[in-house]
Amino acid sequence: MTIKIRLTIMSFLQFFVWGAWLITVGNYWFATKQWSGAEFGAIFSTLGISSIIMPALTGIIADRWMDAEKLYGLLHIISGIILCYIPQIDNPTSFFWVIFMAMLCYMPTISLSNSIAYTILKNNNYDVVKVFPPIRVWGTIGFIVAMWITNLSGNKASANMFYISAAAAVALGTYSFLLPKCPPQKLTSEKSSLAEKLGLNAFKLFGTYKIALFFVFSMLLGAALQLTNMYGDTFLSDFAKVEAYQNSFVVKYSTIIMSISQISETLFILAIPFFFRRFGIKQVMLISMLAWVLRFGFFAYGDPSGGLWMIIMSCIVYGMAFDFFNISGSLFLETSTDSKIRSSAQGLFMMMTNGFGAVLGSSVSGWLIDNYFTSNGIKDWHTIWLSFAIYALIITIAFAFLFKHKHKPEEMEKFSH
Repeated sequence: MTIKIRLTIMSFLQFFVWGAWLITVGNYWFATKQWSGAEFGAIFSTLGISSIIMPALTGIIADRWMDAEKLYGLLHIISGIILCYIPQIDNPTSFFWVIFMAMLCYMPTISLSNSIAYTILKNNNYDVVKVFPPIRVWGTIGFIVAMWITNLSGNKASANMFYISAAAAVALGTYSFLLPKCPPQKLTSEKSSLAEKLGLNAFKLFGTYKIALFFVFSMLLGAALQLTNMYGDTFLSDFAKVEAYQNSFVVKYSTIIMSISQISETLFILAIPFFFRRFGIKQVMLISMLAWVLRFGFFAYGDPSGGLWMIIMSCIVYGMAFDFFNISGSLFLETSTDSKIRSSAQGLFMMMTNGFGAVLGSSVSGWLIDNYFTSNGIKDWHTIWLSFAIYALIITIAFAFLFKHKHKPEEMEKFSH
């Protein structure tokens, strides 16, 4: 088996583990367990808190004391064992703490999987820039396949989704021990300061106005991502409460409908080089933000009959909303920071979006929906999505006026090569 195929299997399973429950957990929470929305928001905050705490710690362990692929495997096996316990839980507080422990193990594996892939490809003399993206695309495909399996097997509101995820996690954890060795590397000298050893010197970037502003908007856009992960599938499934839509395709196969978002994601990746060269980094970021407005706006007015096209369009523009900001943001940092702290800067970008942004989006939205948009257990989805669209529009307008960045064609050379 070639190196590329082995890494493709790793990437596929990495996101299969997540896709088996991330989009459908709302159905389990609200329909099966009938717990409150405010507490549900706290569940998604575990992803953010874990993203703030764990990647740096596991990165230090992998850099200094333990082979990365072994640490990666161990984390997946532990998370799989924890996920197996979730179906036994009968109250939201216990659910929070158990899923939090699982996410403490899972979230750092996302960055570890990238590091492992980079190391193995470089050690085998592959062009990482050319070879890695096709491998990473299989991660998104794994996410889609997991969503389809959960839905088609009748488990989109069942505790079995956690068993599916757990089985994949343990399988991936075991498989990772068979990958080529990625031994610890001494990245800093003994004379380096503690801040340098921990990668904390990247925080000085907050002293630069433009980059600090970029990180703030990264956090706000990270919150928007959590809104769609948390409530998208639940929104579609709730159409079952309307008699005319009870047996509609959208209700029966809501998770498959939502998977169009991930399919779109893989396609829009191919369009990014054109948009970068034509419009530049800032304009691509603005296009992403406008796509978020459309994502929520289409959901606000969509329904399973005459408005089905709006639901489909919402899923299609998601690919642009998600990919364009994440990749353009990564490129902005790559071209705007010193080479010595670029890796730390990228980690900071992830912390602001998947960390603080996730906590903000999940906790605030859960509280707002529970207190202002829910009556007698029925959610006012039209107003919810319209409010989210207005939120995204405000961010877009503010970014257009506050963030100053001139398009430089030479910035694109690194990406196009």
